[in-house]
Amino acid sequence: MIARRKQSFWERVKRYRLAYLLILPTLVAMMSVHFIPTVLAIYMSFLDLNQYTLGQFLHAPFVGLKNYKMIFGANNVLTAGLQYAARNTILYAIAVNIGTIGVGLVLALLLNREFRWRGLARTLMLLPWVVPTYVVGMLWGMMWLRDRGIINIILVDWLHLLHEKPFWLIGKNTLLAIIIPTIWRQLPFNTIMLLSGLQQVPQDLMDAAAIDGASALQRFRYVTIPYLKPIIAIILLWGMIFTFFGYNIVIMMFGNGGGFPGEWGDLLMPAIERQSFRYWLFGLGAAVSVLMMLAMMFFVWLWYMVFRTSLLQESAKE
Repeated sequence: MIARRKQSFWERVKRYRLAYLLILPTLVAMMSVHFIPTVLAIYMSFLDLNQYTLGQFLHAPFVGLKNYKMIFGANNVLTAGLQYAARNTILYAIAVNIGTIGVGLVLALLLNREFRWRGLARTLMLLPWVVPTYVVGMLWGMMWLRDRGIINIILVDWLHLLHEKPFWLIGKNTLLAIIIPTIWRQLPFNTIMLLSGLQQVPQDLMDAAAIDGASALQRFRYVTIPYLKPIIAIILLWGMIFTFFGYNIVIMMFGNGGGFPGEWGDLLMPAIERQSFRYWLFGLGAAVSVLMMLAMMFFVWLWYMVFRTSLLQESAKE
């Protein structure tokens, strides 16, 4: 049997030129929207682009790695909040994704059971997902108020779980106050995704494991989890990207976009917005954005290394 010669790229383009011509407008649009701004942001991170040089834009003075050194510099008043924002963003992303996947799995297991009004329960589960993130931030910002917020009223006045009403939007409680609304907002999507995965688990396989003497926990671990692993991988990737670049909920909880969340409430995206559009340090803001992009690229690579086997097995099934 004679092996077929692998076609070169240009040979494939010539053969399928009509298909390439059809996708060319989309390719140009995607390049314009994603690639060009990314290249410009990287270049801007090496410029001294501020309120005095903004008129020069890409011709602003070239300063090399100065902006990057400022980010990691100690006792720098211009970047004092970036370290706190980076810490909060990491904790925020980890906590939200653990919460949404863990609670979402429990809810998916409950919604997968047969019970009355199951269809209504599944419908109501989607309500937080249809609420815009700006509205979620404003809503929870009012709910967390110390004196008039419904959360303190429930915890202190109704249930008497606390002796006094705590401040939720000041101090270390602030991080918890932004984690919970984000979990509430993101939970329906993860629950529905996991529920769809549970419905793909073969019932005969579960019955066979039960006949062989496997307990409910063993069936969950060795039968259910392997089927859910590709779905968990996808929602983890999406969730980490969503939370790592989180902005709307936090910015609307504190002064409807005009307030400062403080040491324990600030995230990297609001911090970049302040540095770039309030302090006019566009070069510094671009440098932080580039570092965030590199960090997320590293996470995606690490994610792929961890879940590569499961994703390849899922592709093989199809």
